[in-house]
Amino acid sequence: MNSTEKYIIRTSNLSIGYTSKNETTTIASNLNIQLKAGNMVGLLGKNGIGKSTLLRTLTKVQPALSGDIFIDENNINKVGNNQLAKTLSLVLTERLPDSSLTVFELVALGRQPFTNWIGYLTTNDLEIIQLAFEKTNTKHLMQSKCYELSDGQLQKVLIARALAQNTPIIVLDEPTAHLDLHHTVNTFSLLKNLAKEFNKTIIISTHETNLTLQLADELWLMTPQNFICGKTNDLIENNNLEQLFDSDLIKFNKSLKQFTIKHS
Repeated sequence: MNSTEKYIIRTSNLSIGYTSKNETTTIASNLNIQLKAGNMVGLLGKNGIGKSTLLRTLTKVQPALSGDIFIDENNINKVGNNQLAKTLSLVLTERLPDSSLTVFELVALGRQPFTNWIGYLTTNDLEIIQLAFEKTNTKHLMQSKCYELSDGQLQKVLIARALAQNTPIIVLDEPTAHLDLHHTVNTFSLLKNLAKEFNKTIIISTHETNLTLQLADELWLMTPQNFICGKTNDLIENNNLEQLFDSDLIKFNKSLKQFTIKHS
């Protein structure tokens, strides 16, 4: 690596997968990712290709099979969980367990890595929480119970919690899976603005391919044959998008920069 280059996320010969009993299943291997700060990255691939496995591995939720992951040039295996929580926040698609938490309390949990053991919120913590509500347009939901929220509202609140965590990296796994078109576009626009305004690195796994092509600075493409990463326009020009889906029904239209239905 060039000594003048600094990457917020970097992997070296990373292999991902999972083990069960005495069997190891490799999902992808020899992944060498180099990502600079302040970019919005779209992770694309078919169902079951391993997108969630990659994100869980990069965020230390599950171990790598082999290779190394560096977050801000620190080997992730040498970074404590609390320090990692100050660098990286994760937004998943699962519904929250039943609880009587208010929206404010849920978003305030984003400050947990920075508060003392009794969870005391300082004036600075409260200002960061308020900013998270403002940037996600969820201030009117603060006193609502989390179980009262719609899927679209909950997704914005979970992004607010990640924003309150104030990490340079936010990783989202299928954040728009259960949302309608309006809320999907709204969520993508919000994430793009966060990357631009706060120089945050946003990594989003999604099936919203055409929307991702419009908004993402970089793409990570997972195909059965290989893993391809690079700037969105470069991958379009190099015809890499054609490898994403092996289908007789859709094709990638390079001039439109989107997937379209094939006509017989």
